[in-house]
Amino acid sequence: MDKLLHKYNSPIPRYTSYPTVPFWYSLEGKRKWVDAFNEKFLIENKNGISLYIHLPFCESLCTYCGCNKKITTNHSVEDVYIEAVLKEWKLYRSAMDETPLIREVHLGGGTPTFFSPENLKILLDGIFQTSVTHQDYEFSIEGHPNNTTVAHLKKLNELGFTRISFGVQDNDVNVQKIINRIQPFENVKRATNEARENGFTSVNFDLIYGLPVQTTESIKRTVEQCISLQPDRFAFYSYAHVPWTSKAQRLFNENDLPSPHEKMELYKTGKLSFTRSGYVDIGMDHFALPTDNLHKAWKQSELHRNFMGYTTKKTNMLIGLGVSAISDVGNAFAQNDKLLHNYYQHINNNELAAVKGYFLNEEEIAFRKYILDISCTGKATFQSNHFNTLKQHTFPRLDELEADGLIEWNEQGLTATETGRHFIRNICNAFDLHYLQQEKSKEHQYSRAI
Repeated sequence: MDKLLHKYNSPIPRYTSYPTVPFWYSLEGKRKWVDAFNEKFLIENKNGISLYIHLPFCESLCTYCGCNKKITTNHSVEDVYIEAVLKEWKLYRSAMDETPLIREVHLGGGTPTFFSPENLKILLDGIFQTSVTHQDYEFSIEGHPNNTTVAHLKKLNELGFTRISFGVQDNDVNVQKIINRIQPFENVKRATNEARENGFTSVNFDLIYGLPVQTTESIKRTVEQCISLQPDRFAFYSYAHVPWTSKAQRLFNENDLPSPHEKMELYKTGKLSFTRSGYVDIGMDHFALPTDNLHKAWKQSELHRNFMGYTTKKTNMLIGLGVSAISDVGNAFAQNDKLLHNYYQHINNNELAAVKGYFLNEEEIAFRKYILDISCTGKATFQSNHFNTLKQHTFPRLDELEADGLIEWNEQGLTATETGRHFIRNICNAFDLHYLQQEKSKEHQYSRAI
């Protein structure tokens, strides 16, 4: 295994999209994006659409974080931001020829629970009052254990939210000091218990391995403490050290970061604790109890993946609202401006804030499906009309992956082996035509696979 880890520990994407964001380009005008959105909306709305709402504010900076965020303790920013998001929603509504049927909502950040319960209700009411909720819906939020209150939980549950994800990351005090996220385990326990007492039926914990000064002993303590609370799911993410894009990571002494071998030992330590405690490895960093819907969807090959992560609700349209949010209509992507000032300026000018995106051709749509199928099921079935491209770019990579015991394949399709499930990103990478063909260095575009 160590030889494979060294061989495949290269900088490659996480494949929340294909083509990946570095290959997107400026959306001159936006008319083409609006037309693509409108065309797909008419097709997809009957099955329901997904909404991702980005709430970027945090009261303090976590130095490991690569998300788009705005640090402030001034809560007056809530009103201005909510007004802008609702105006953006109104702009999208004007491009819809019928009332939207919402199947999935996710509030991400930043720290969504930075916002008061009352303001979250204003935001969500503004959306729900101009839409219809699908009978099979799922609403979720990312919560910070330090500031998620009973009032938050009650209000959100009244609005239909039953899933919450707590960013735990690590319970070790030494690690918390370095990453500037002091979060006593008692707060995690309190927030988890209060969520369950107030109608939340699915609780996820986010943990990170590969952080500065983590050890196998400390990660084992963190994982086992968290398991004692029996969350329904875990996301066990590899720390992505990308100081060229996340400047706060430059505050780390890189000598405190684990080597690739040490990092894999951290992962294996965590995984062993999860699986011994009854959690099932879903793939791509996720573990779930057999009773959880994520596991059931994985078992039935009904798992779906988009910019919100793994989901059990398969929708083919995702609308992203808020600064830096990404929208996906199946054959096109669009990302809002990453700068808050610019985002406000677009919205105040009564125009969508989408400034960057990508329109996929027929071949890219097919290869996107291969990547989605592999990341969700560990399998892919090949289409004969793209055989020449597969033969030229992908099949040589599959030969190598099979020789290393990561997949079994023939010209009809492939299946990841048990070992290969540790290397899903690498298997997906064999279908990334843009990555395979690019000439410039990938070192400062993506985090390493391990």
